[in-house]
Parts: sequence; structure tokens; C-alpha cells
Amino acid sequence: MSKVNDFLTEAGVFFLATTDGNQPKLRPLGAHMEVDGKIIFGVGDFKNVYKQMIANPLVEIAACKADGHWLRYTGKAVFETDDSYAEQMIQQSGLEAIYNEQTGNKLMTFHLEDATAVDIAVMGEGENLL
Repeated sequence: MSKVNDFLTEAGVFFLATTDGNQPKLRPLGAHMEVDGKIIFGVGDFKNVYKQMIANPLVEIAACKADGHWLRYTGKAVFETDDSYAEQMIQQSGLEAIYNEQTGNKLMTFHLEDATAVDIAVMGEGENLL
């Protein structure tokens, strides 16, 4: 997991792909953390991305580093039941203005299970990271 986490950290911004019915949807994310042997991500409970992931938890994350290597991290999104992950991510990512009692917004954290992760060079073979 550390190789995937390090790749995402170096890339800075990465993209999460979901589906809305039969239409692919892609959006940029940046917040993630490695905890308890998992890479944790977060999305707002008020956003369409959350509803899409509930309807179809199969997702893909793609990231690209400045050296041209790119990551394809694919799996099934499993939402966490431990609220401490969300609290930690909110504090680490500076998201307190969005996720708090006044707004009523809740950060839903998840990790990928049954996942594959491949680091792919622009003109080379992919390397499995898991």
C-alpha cells in the first residue's frame, strides 16, 4: 500500500472514476491517507459521487506524476464505519469549513478492496504495486 500512497502523494491531484447509470463520471481529488494498512479517501455525503459509489462501488483512480508515470488503481469502494478516519482526514486536509455541524455535511471515507494498482511508464511495461 505504501507504494500506491507514495505515488498519489507525489502526483498531488488524482482522478476518481465512477458511473452514473451507464455514463462514466470523473472528478479530481487530492485528499488521501494511509492508515491501518489501507489508503483512505473521502467524498461528501451530499455529492453525486457518493450516490454513484453506493449504487455501483466499482471505481478507478488514475494519477500522473511529472516523470510521465501514471497509476491505475482499481477496486471496490468500501465505506468505513469508524468515524475517526473522517475526523483525521478533515483535520489533515483543512476541510473543516465544509464538513462540520453548521453545514451538516459529512465526509464519507472509503478504501478499495479486491484492488489492483499498476504504475505504468509512458513507453514501458506496467509494474504491479500491490
